[in-house]
Amino acid sequence: MNLDCPETKSLGPYFGTAEARFLKTIPLKSSSISVTRIARSVSTDIEARVALPSCDAYLLMIYLEDTVHSDVQADGSLAAPRWCGKGSVCVVDLSAGASVVLHRDLSSLAIYLPKALIAEVAEVSFPDQGKRTLRCRRAEPDQVISNLAVVILSLFDRDPSTVDPILRHLSVAVCTHLLQDCLEVATPRNNAILPVDREIAAKGFMRENLSRELTVAEIASITGLSASHFAQGFKNVTGLTPHQWLIQARVVVAKDLLSEHLLSIKEIAKACGFVDQSHFTKVFSKEVGSTPAQWRGRQLH
Repeated sequence: MNLDCPETKSLGPYFGTAEARFLKTIPLKSSSISVTRIARSVSTDIEARVALPSCDAYLLMIYLEDTVHSDVQADGSLAAPRWCGKGSVCVVDLSAGASVVLHRDLSSLAIYLPKALIAEVAEVSFPDQGKRTLRCRRAEPDQVISNLAVVILSLFDRDPSTVDPILRHLSVAVCTHLLQDCLEVATPRNNAILPVDREIAAKGFMRENLSRELTVAEIASITGLSASHFAQGFKNVTGLTPHQWLIQARVVVAKDLLSEHLLSIKEIAKACGFVDQSHFTKVFSKEVGSTPAQWRGRQLH
């Protein structure tokens, strides 16, 4: 199925939501834009794979709620999970198609942007800039797009006869903003290397994966930063390296489990991601000043 076909109106089938509602218009000359409201629940029992075919267009994803997904790489393997925070966006060039596996429920707007439409908007909004392409973006916060998304969402509940003029205007605004983004100097939009939302995302990911080994690169992928930039930014805002923070988080959970008296020390060591009981005892003693057994014993009195 070719997404460029005129009869193709919704991206819903590609996201496993065939009945998803959509809006479609022609903002300027002849190229159309479609906006699909995606709401998909994800089960841990069934792989939730999304696959879009190769076409001459971009996909703009606007996340309405936090979610996590992994890119499907060229060899079929899954990349590290990526946290996509509420209000963030992804811009994906579909020239080679795109595929992801969802790990959490997905609530988003999926906007299909033909490259011909981008060229039309560029000709009107930036006539002296020549041929333009969009910058691919991965889970980046974007307040402008997020605000526009709120208005676009409201169109789904309006009288259909009143929607088209508003949607045309909003579509041009979205494309113009994405093109303007390409003109901006490539400098951080926030003086902090690690903005608050990405710090929260990284910590949440680490807490959810305490029981297994984590690399800095894997944690960094959730924030969209390189391993080195993430490590530097994380230490700047927390005063700890990711490894040090992870150790402290594991000790906090271990204390809770020790207090419950339901698991053995060996079982707690495994549940909290320590190599073995000996490693757990060594790290816990260094952080707390007593062994897990001694600490548990004091909780009984």
